[in-house]
Amino acid sequence: MATHNSWFKSLFSYKLKLIMKSLKLFSSVFFMLVIHQLQAQEKPALGWKDVSKWTFNRPATLSPNGEWIALASGPVEGDLKMTIRKTNDTLSRNYPIGAMANSISFSNDSKFAAFKVALKDSEAKAAKKTNKPVYDKLLLVSLSDNKQTTFEKVKSFSFSEKSPEWIAIQFAPAENASKEKDAPKGTDVLLYNLITKKSYNVGNVSEFAFNKTGSQFAYVIDAAGQNGNGIFLRDMKTGITTALDNDKAVYQKLGWNEQGTAFALLKANKNDKYKDDVYSMLGFNKINGDLTNKVIYNGIDDKIFPANMGINTNATPFWSDDQTVLFLGVNTLTKKEDKKEEKKEDKKSDTLAKAKPEVKKDDIEKPDMIIWNWQDKRLQSAQQTQEMRDKNFSYLSAYRIADKKFIQLADSNMRSVSVNPKSLYAIGYDNSKYELMGNLDGQSYVDVYLIDLKTFGKKLLFEKMYASNGGRLVIAPNGTLASYYLDGVFYSINLESGKTANLTGKIKSSFVDELDDHNVIKPATQNLGWSADSKYALIKDNYDLWKISADGNSITPLSDNWKSKKTEVATRFRVDADEKGVDLSKDQYFAVFNTKNKKNGIGILPAGKSKINILFLDDNAYQSFSKAEQAKVFTYTKSNFQQSPDYYVSTTGDLSTAKKVTTNTPDQAKYAWSSGVKLIDYVSANGDSLQAAIYLPANYVPGKAYPTITYIYERLTDDLNTYTMPTFPGGGFNKAMYTSNGYAVLMPDIKYKLNDPGMSAVACVVPAVKAAIATGIVDEKNVAIHGHSWGGYQTSFLITQTNIFKAAAAGAPLTNMISMYSLIYWNSGGTNQAIFEASQGRLTPGYWDNWDAFARNSPVYHIKKVQTPLLLLHNDKDGAVDFTQGIEYYNGLRRLNKPVVMITYRGENHGIAKLPNRKDYAVRMMEYFDYMLKGKPAPEWWSKGVNRLDMEKHLEARAFDGGEEN
Repeated sequence: MATHNSWFKSLFSYKLKLIMKSLKLFSSVFFMLVIHQLQAQEKPALGWKDVSKWTFNRPATLSPNGEWIALASGPVEGDLKMTIRKTNDTLSRNYPIGAMANSISFSNDSKFAAFKVALKDSEAKAAKKTNKPVYDKLLLVSLSDNKQTTFEKVKSFSFSEKSPEWIAIQFAPAENASKEKDAPKGTDVLLYNLITKKSYNVGNVSEFAFNKTGSQFAYVIDAAGQNGNGIFLRDMKTGITTALDNDKAVYQKLGWNEQGTAFALLKANKNDKYKDDVYSMLGFNKINGDLTNKVIYNGIDDKIFPANMGINTNATPFWSDDQTVLFLGVNTLTKKEDKKEEKKEDKKSDTLAKAKPEVKKDDIEKPDMIIWNWQDKRLQSAQQTQEMRDKNFSYLSAYRIADKKFIQLADSNMRSVSVNPKSLYAIGYDNSKYELMGNLDGQSYVDVYLIDLKTFGKKLLFEKMYASNGGRLVIAPNGTLASYYLDGVFYSINLESGKTANLTGKIKSSFVDELDDHNVIKPATQNLGWSADSKYALIKDNYDLWKISADGNSITPLSDNWKSKKTEVATRFRVDADEKGVDLSKDQYFAVFNTKNKKNGIGILPAGKSKINILFLDDNAYQSFSKAEQAKVFTYTKSNFQQSPDYYVSTTGDLSTAKKVTTNTPDQAKYAWSSGVKLIDYVSANGDSLQAAIYLPANYVPGKAYPTITYIYERLTDDLNTYTMPTFPGGGFNKAMYTSNGYAVLMPDIKYKLNDPGMSAVACVVPAVKAAIATGIVDEKNVAIHGHSWGGYQTSFLITQTNIFKAAAAGAPLTNMISMYSLIYWNSGGTNQAIFEASQGRLTPGYWDNWDAFARNSPVYHIKKVQTPLLLLHNDKDGAVDFTQGIEYYNGLRRLNKPVVMITYRGENHGIAKLPNRKDYAVRMMEYFDYMLKGKPAPEWWSKGVNRLDMEKHLEARAFDGGEEN
């Protein structure tokens, strides 16, 4: 018994020690958790002043050999740096580059890098105040030893293409240089040898270009008095320079062919008959110094050249692949007024003339008017807005060298003509018969023509092809095959024989985009083009990618029934800038996306294989995928909602060796940040299964409900894992700012029914808010809604149909669908009718036959039901949604004594462009939501308003550098 008791006491003592140890461990863990929570709570929320100082990375550039990666970084406002670092070790160098993030270039052998350095932020602001001209420097860096060479007052620069030896540097014109239209444009260009460090100056250069191999350097001289003007060619190996053409003329639009074996340009001469300069075209091939072949075409001297037209200076001429044809643009020339013959007057007539002076033409008072005719294919406003485009429009033409024959390929009816690869054929698109109706109802049709560039013969391929769903031919690299889409099916056509083949008809899948709910007939899924050998078309259904032979007989699924997993081939990453089609003999890379859980990833189609392998698929976003030009080195960015994009580098094709080589947003750790994102499923009032994203506030505590901003547009959850960079947005709302400041943000998907865009928003958004409230995250008493443009319209409409929101902010909203339908979209000059009937408006036909739908979905017709306070933004120069739409809603609410404030930034368009205005609106919007949802004091501009006479003082009091604290 004693032994038993001893054993029991020992066991009890042992267990007691374990319990005490566990309690101690638990206390330690609990204490650490509490400390961690307190530390997290101690972090301040991001303020608007902090946004100006927010440092982040700009896009990166990979060197041709893949050994170096470079990018600019720095604050939203302020001075930046360029970082060049090794991809395979930790060697990294920084260079100050002033207040502008200019791009960087590497020499072809990756031994040198060059980039422009701008003025510092303070210097640039001081120069702007005094209208002092500003100049960039060029910094040339030797990557092996970091030796730096600086060049002052640089305008542009270029490495010598494939040759690693040279850099050409063009300097800015002198401060006192004339800025008149006809003043010479030439400045000094320095040819600097990267190996020998020797340099050669060429004066009065207006344009220059190395050919692709870097063996030839073509340049144009434009000097004072046109002395020595011409086109010159320098052999970069021998240094011998040849004057290929000299004249008292202006030369411009210099461009090499892709192979670097020929180039063309334009030459301008004065002509007494015409107001504008008259251009001729020069083509050079068979490059061999003084023996270089020269082709001259003068245009207006040709009897068959179109009357009253000339060679267009706005289009760069180019060679056909076989160098038998030169392509150029032509446009209308303006003739000078005919000079009246001077008559010899006798004394009597002279006396009469003095008694009654002849009325000059310029003195005649004329009406200032516009005539709007119902038969105009484009509205007069559209013609006015697009006047310069029309004046400068270039009609593609061709000049066949062998028989010196000119033909105008494009004309006023068939304006769009493109030359196929190999330059055997061209495709023309003529919408002249359908343009008027297309501008009215948005349904676009086109006649498609085939032009034989050997005979210049033209024939109709397709009549009235439906173009609203992307009705254009996709041309194969051989130039003789094309694919196209018609009524839910993809086809191919042999341009030589005219034979067509059904590509997708045998596939048991839909090639109609299932998520496109616009008023478009069977919108097409993606066509990813042709294989490099022109044997296969690569066409995607809603999920899977198919490799289909040109005759449609061989069909290979490249993704293995991904539809069953709700995974799709989102797009293909083009890693070879010079590719001609998809080279299936090389590895091909694709963006992969799961439409259900919103996971992203990258897939690879190995060379010669027929199955895409998913390399990874997770809760991150993968972008900016690229490959080094000369090495098997890959880069991409990886990010998610909480982590900003960082670059990763891999030296293996399966990306298994990828490592992070950048650090982004270093200040983020100082601030409270969102605790994550939750994807929820819900069912709309229309019975559709939809999703919404809830972005959690900083320091989120489970079980606690938070004030919430519901941000809406259309479908938003596909960007679930996209990082939001703190900035001053053109629409005022920045998700990162709001989550940092203790708000949850709800972003629901919206699915539309035709003729019910507003009611569709109600049917989707209200159930989404209720589902979000059910999670416990959203405080149902403190939910607001915000949207801009189309989102602004839906916000304005939702508050007429529900009182679920405590506050609303609508930016640039449509408010009266009936009046908006026939107003003008001033940014283009066209009417809104086409936008309503075939695009975002989703209301068709016009209100005269559809009054109930237009009224049912117009906020102003339900304005009496509004009980939600509204902050309204509408700028007076809004070229997308007419300013009267905001005025109409504001005045209606004001008349009903509803709480509404409208903010207008004078001179601003649809979004806010000027930084001081962007700052101001961002701060005001958050002040408004803080008052409405958090109970903070009401800003005076909301509670009392600001008298016009006191506005200047009000703005001065609120002025801040980088934002006002909340």
